[in-house]
Amino acid sequence: MRATTTSLAAAAAAAPRGALLRLFSTASTSSSFPFPQTTQQTPAREQAEPNTNLFVSGLSKRTTSEGLQEAFSKFGEVVHARVVTDRVSGYSKGFGFVRYATLADAAEGIKGMDGKFLDGWVIFAEYARPRQPPSPPQNNTGPGYGNYGSPDGRWQ
Repeated sequence: MRATTTSLAAAAAAAPRGALLRLFSTASTSSSFPFPQTTQQTPAREQAEPNTNLFVSGLSKRTTSEGLQEAFSKFGEVVHARVVTDRVSGYSKGFGFVRYATLADAAEGIKGMDGKFLDGWVIFAEYARPRQPPSPPQNNTGPGYGNYGSPDGRWQ
């Protein structure tokens, strides 16, 4: 073990100092590592139209609907606040919704709470997108249970 430690120390001393500094430096924008250089930015998700319903993400597992309402009520009249919770554990899934009385209050809520701390976590607030209508089921086009394709339901 002692010989290994001594040989590592000797190898580190023999290594060029500039290579180690370049390896661990964060000041330089060009990297000597073969990381893929991407010049394209990933397209941002399209913004929802302004409405009174806000989507809040980044919530702590311990954040409650009451705590969410209390935090957002500093910026306007909150009509409803709901933290989405896991059915089994009852803990927050990390996101929720806040509905304000007016568009102006909703805008103030975003401005006041987006990127701020709530229960020790940084949260993000944005306008909620409307729900997509449910798509028709794909697998229910055939005969029902026990109906094997004959009109009277008997096996052919």
